Amino acid sequence: MPETRLSPRERLVLTAIIELYIATGEPVASQAVARFFADREGLSSATLRNVMAALGEAGLLEQPHTSAGRVPTALAFRYYVEQITGRAAAGAVGGSMHGRGESPLSEARRGQIEESYTGVASSNDYLERTSHVLALISSGLGVALASTTSGQVLEHIHFSRLSTGRVLAVLVTQAGAVQDRVLAVDHQMTPVELETAGTYLNENFRGWPIERIRAEVARRMDLEREAYRELLTSVEELCRKGALSGDEAGATIFVDGIANLISAEQDRERLRQMLLAVEAKQRLVELLNAYVDGREQEVRVVVGLDEASPAMQDLVLIGAPARLGGENMGTVAVIAPTRIQYQEMIQAVSYIARLSERILDVPTA
Repeated sequence: MPETRLSPRERLVLTAIIELYIATGEPVASQAVARFFADREGLSSATLRNVMAALGEAGLLEQPHTSAGRVPTALAFRYYVEQITGRAAAGAVGGSMHGRGESPLSEARRGQIEESYTGVASSNDYLERTSHVLALISSGLGVALASTTSGQVLEHIHFSRLSTGRVLAVLVTQAGAVQDRVLAVDHQMTPVELETAGTYLNENFRGWPIERIRAEVARRMDLEREAYRELLTSVEELCRKGALSGDEAGATIFVDGIANLISAEQDRERLRQMLLAVEAKQRLVELLNAYVDGREQEVRVVVGLDEASPAMQDLVLIGAPARLGGENMGTVAVIAPTRIQYQEMIQAVSYIARLSERILDVPTA
């Protein structure tokens, strides 16, 4: 985003307009801004109209109708987020910023969040509950994405037969994350074959980085095909079908709060298109992976998601990676209208992302 240079007065007025718009959802007229600054000298109605006109020319305000007040643009919200986080990310793609909100999360809000995680005992439980908690406190969409297996280390894997052609793989990493996946296999495997395959992987590859195991199994098949042909054929197929895969297509994603976006959106056709994008969960996986870097620990704020879908141009994403035992366990995020309470939600997402270590009782690295 090009650098936006504003005078102190313009910055003051723009911040007031954005916060009035967040509070009311209505276009902000100069009279409302004048009332907001009733006790300040030098900010008459005429002065405010001139400042608002200048902000409009700078692309920070728009006027829906000739007689209506002004509405902040995506550019204005990006500028606002840069100000409240205190750290603008120079040249960030898509108008995105890294940062930490300045105001701490209230004790009442922290208590509400922690109470919501009562009974959570696994990483999948944590991610599923997180999507609900974020939807509840943001009045937007709560999203939680389990990480792929990249960078994770195998502790244990177990296979069980569900039905004809379907096998359940339960994978445990050394950080304690538990991932399960239903595999569609080409040939029927007996419980004994599945148990033997699991035993082979556990005895030979415990402590290995997961992304290396599949390639090593294929290599061993070539070397040991005659001696272990039957066993390795089963192991190779289970791996090939995704038992140890980190492919995005098989990613586990939890989404909650679609009704919040319905109640907040006036343009029904654009809403319908947006919900189609949301329901195509692969699009959300791509969105989170594009904007939230699991190697970093800060909250990422992206205003205007039109690069992902034109219908999402008036939405904001606030997301952060969640960790477990020093590994990236997944991504937690809010997707909401740009009228969100930015400071509180940046703090809430950051707090929830860090809470995973304590909830799941794994010491931080």
